[in-house]
Amino acid sequence: MSARGPSPSPRGETPVLRVRGLDVAFDTHRGTVQVLDGVSFEIAPGEILGVVGESGAGKSMVGAAVIGLVPPPGRIAGGTVELHGERIDTLRGEDMRRVRGRRIGSVFQDPLTSLNPVYPIGRHLIETIRTHLPVSEQEARRRALALLADVEIPDPESRIDQYPHQFSGGMRQRVAIALALCAEPQLLIADEPTTALDVSVQAQVIRVFRRVCRERGTAAMLITHDMGVIAEAADRVMVMYQGRVLETGPVRQVLDHPREPYTRALMAAIPSVHDRLHRLPVPEIGADIAVAAALPPAQIETVAAPADSAPLIRVQGLSREFDLSAGWLVRTLARQPKKVLHAVDGVSFDIARGRTFGLVGESGSGKSTVARMIAGLTRPTAGSVHFDGIDRWGDAAQTAALRRRFQMIFQDPHASLNPRWRVDRLIAEPVEVLGLAASADETAERVAQALRRVRMSPDDGRRYPHQFSGGQRQRIAIARALASQPEFIVCDEPTSSLDVSVQAQVLNLMRDLQDEFGLTYLLISHNLAVIRHMCDDVGVMQRGRLVEQGSASEVLDAPKHAYTRALMAAVPDMRGAQAPEAIRV
Repeated sequence: MSARGPSPSPRGETPVLRVRGLDVAFDTHRGTVQVLDGVSFEIAPGEILGVVGESGAGKSMVGAAVIGLVPPPGRIAGGTVELHGERIDTLRGEDMRRVRGRRIGSVFQDPLTSLNPVYPIGRHLIETIRTHLPVSEQEARRRALALLADVEIPDPESRIDQYPHQFSGGMRQRVAIALALCAEPQLLIADEPTTALDVSVQAQVIRVFRRVCRERGTAAMLITHDMGVIAEAADRVMVMYQGRVLETGPVRQVLDHPREPYTRALMAAIPSVHDRLHRLPVPEIGADIAVAAALPPAQIETVAAPADSAPLIRVQGLSREFDLSAGWLVRTLARQPKKVLHAVDGVSFDIARGRTFGLVGESGSGKSTVARMIAGLTRPTAGSVHFDGIDRWGDAAQTAALRRRFQMIFQDPHASLNPRWRVDRLIAEPVEVLGLAASADETAERVAQALRRVRMSPDDGRRYPHQFSGGQRQRIAIARALASQPEFIVCDEPTSSLDVSVQAQVLNLMRDLQDEFGLTYLLISHNLAVIRHMCDDVGVMQRGRLVEQGSASEVLDAPKHAYTRALMAAVPDMRGAQAPEAIRV
């Protein structure tokens, strides 16, 4: 499909949205930068168009241009945007604001950016309805309750008066969908609506999104870097690369038989929940996308650890409780019982040297709490953690000696790296705090060595975190963890916010480092494909308990527990038909 030729809807209906030859440019002091180049597509009533590509491909800029929110100094430099045959790219000010919300609804990645934490959910919905529709307060409340029921919020009558913090992440995202539907828009634009959600909550949100679009005849543009979400939610898919449309067509046609070499490379970079490869093929940024390249799969070779070898990490009966009850005086006067949350309940497992143990489960299942107790950031209520035979929570002198032997890598490198510090100072900090270098020169050499290990230049140490991409920032976080030369690294959702190719680069890097230095990993993730690709052994957590554990092949190929089977059923199927609508976790 030509980048400048519109991609017509196969339904033969008048499109809700028609974009033709859209160009967006940014005027900078170094000249004009072309961000979108001749983007053309159409979306029919009730159709979901998935827009997919790497970070920087221009996906979100397409959505911003459609709703007139191109950030300055950007501008629409050419092309047209039509909503039901009416040009909206020429609208300005109040005229465009009337289109946004009333005729076009938006759902963003983080629902908390759309929800005021001091307002009840009902106030958000009622105010939005009355802003766009001439209805009374009573009618607006009735509509708000109907919307909450429509997006499958349980018990809307009581939930409508609750606050955003009282809702789970998946429920907040469903409220955001309800908020976007308040004025009965003709078009929904959803920008990465499931990125931060675990697999089962993601399945719930996708199911709701598909159903409301079908039942209301609402057209939707689903912007994401997750091919699994595209496979499960979209009718057609548009693949973008460097501001251009490479390929457009029905989802199964594009995913099963991609024409473009870049699309094939992007598909090959996705880890599979069914097969385990030693390395993931990585699409090369800036490569000639007109030239096809063979990407032969390479099955990973696994070697069982000797049965008599002592594990590096031994977790026994680990538990953590949180007291949720009111203060002693309030409980006494009101005669309230003590409320205790069992965040982790009797978890036990071993991690052998040089192996990767994966913990998987829904949000709130206790995965990260287990990781924090192993890393020494949260004290367990009961149970023990032994690191190479030493009690992690035992003698203070012994535990101090353990600090240099383990490190953590967090989900969001932007939040875990001090933006005021240069990269070399960030990497040097653990070396200096742990007293691992005798001089400033030795510290500088350790920093340079750590950067080289993560395929970065020592010169990058003179820059700041905001000057790097998301994948590069995660490499810096890994370099910081490696600077103290640890034996064990806790990785808490290290790739959940990264696009397909950057995720492949980071996972390949982690495996290379493990092969080179014999590292042991505890990998926390809600992405079962990442768990399958990286892990030798897997534990599945539900409501604070370890409900199943074993080798990755045993647990993922033949799950015994009903919850594990439900998690596997919720994984988007990249190889066949869309997941059935009835699947619920």
